[in-house]
Amino acid sequence: MITGAGVQDRDGARPLLWALHACFPTIRLVWADAGYAGKLVDWATTQLAVTVQIVAELSGQTTFVVLHRRWAVERTFSWINRCRRTVRDYECLPQHHAAMVQ
Repeated sequence: MITGAGVQDRDGARPLLWALHACFPTIRLVWADAGYAGKLVDWATTQLAVTVQIVAELSGQTTFVVLHRRWAVERTFSWINRCRRTVRDYECLPQHHAAMVQ
């Protein structure tokens, strides 16, 4: 799903979860960071029967600690950024960005 730069990630989460559920109806667990906590968790549970598990920082953390499951997201971004074309913003329209990731 490609949106404009002014759209908050949490605002795009509902349409993304609907699309995910339509393509993969057996998915029951989604990991998200603390920015998605609140109404989205309740909505996903009641509307889609999907559990949104919030991966929060450890309380009292003073040094770098790899958060549970966060490494998978960061690793994916690293893979995408290996390609010069995806590192730079060459595309002007959202449709062009969508074509690059499909």
